[in-house]
Amino acid sequence: MTEIIRKKLNDSKAARWTALIIVSFTMMCGYFITDVMAPLEDLLMRTYNWSGTEYGLFTSAYGWFNVFLLMLILGGIILDKMGIRFTGKMACLLMLTGALIKAYAVSSYFTMTGTIFGVNAQVMIAGLGFAIFGMGVEIAGITVSKVIVKWFTGHELALAMGLQVALARIGTACALGFSLPLAKHFGAISAPVLIGALLLCIGTLSFFVYAVMDKKLDESIESSLDGEKEEGFKLSDIKMIVTNKGFWLIAFLCVLFYSGVFPFLKFATKIMIYKYGVEEGLAGYIPSLLPFGTILLTPLFGSLYDRIGKGATLMLIGSFMLIVVHGLFALPILNVWWFATIIMIVLGIAFSLVPSAMWPSVPKIIPQKQLGTAYSLIFYVQNWGLMGVPFIIGLVIDKYAMTTLPDGTVTYDYTIPMLIFTLFGVLAVIVALMLKAEDKKKGYGLELPNIKKN
Repeated sequence: MTEIIRKKLNDSKAARWTALIIVSFTMMCGYFITDVMAPLEDLLMRTYNWSGTEYGLFTSAYGWFNVFLLMLILGGIILDKMGIRFTGKMACLLMLTGALIKAYAVSSYFTMTGTIFGVNAQVMIAGLGFAIFGMGVEIAGITVSKVIVKWFTGHELALAMGLQVALARIGTACALGFSLPLAKHFGAISAPVLIGALLLCIGTLSFFVYAVMDKKLDESIESSLDGEKEEGFKLSDIKMIVTNKGFWLIAFLCVLFYSGVFPFLKFATKIMIYKYGVEEGLAGYIPSLLPFGTILLTPLFGSLYDRIGKGATLMLIGSFMLIVVHGLFALPILNVWWFATIIMIVLGIAFSLVPSAMWPSVPKIIPQKQLGTAYSLIFYVQNWGLMGVPFIIGLVIDKYAMTTLPDGTVTYDYTIPMLIFTLFGVLAVIVALMLKAEDKKKGYGLELPNIKKN
């Protein structure tokens, strides 16, 4: 029965790649909003007097609902029970709502003063919008992952996932490179956020178009099964996932590696200004090299995994590169723009290696009917890092990195924050080694190609 479904899913290459492009565009719009505020940290602190701790708190809001209210796990269960179309539409509307609230909070129309739960009201409302958006974009992420597995299993799975990640990185790169110039051009911090919200409207409509394709696909699958249906997801399947050691190793590798990348990007523009002396208007372009580099490399490494395998090895190499990169950022040497550019390019290579192998490896460990919940649990663990690490780094910067000189000038020493990011790389290498050993023991096939020979 499974083989019949697989052939049906692969009948039309044009339909398969069209579906990928549509859902990837939706995620690209979402990732623009995710990082649109990162280059604005210094501007926020000067315009609204946000502290480093407040900025870190705002950035950590991405995971508030996902982590504390378990909304991401619930989203995965909804995905497996209600299907791709319902869950995807819900996620898109959550993203759009959160983006609009965030834009309002940092606009000139926001007049609320005082505190909420002891926190600056503006920071809290902006955080609320980011939390709602974060809930939507993470659920959208697991939905799109399941979409790709649905269309590409047995074929170019890693390449498809790599291309989806590459398009998402275009959104990140545009946010890092153009957010600050847009804010200055329009004279409003909210301008790039509103532009992102407009793009997200188009991305939401795109997913509604995909929903039509998904429905037709399901109808063709049902007709090919002569009335038979695969056994659906049951809540008891969660036990099978959480008792799988390979699953947890993937989840821990995910949170450690991404904690060394995404939170770093939130502070990278300011690091370029104060450590490497890059002019403020140009500082965002160096961090933007990272996602731009992944646009080509992630599909390349994904195709490599599809054809020759070595997924666990790719994850190990990428994790080791994370140590090298952040170690170099921590050292007080060559504080010039070209050295920072080279290091950022190397980080881009690492950022291509690990995701290109990690996400296509999950279906080798977890059955397809449980994938929504499995991806949601991995994203849940990841959100602890995406929520906690920026807040910790913000506290560390305020306490150990920032110095006010007698003339009132503020300087920063980023050695300790970068050593913290280096530690994540060390731990990621340890977990990658454990995953490689577990694959050898259990025979998941992480070192084997994804494309199945006839």
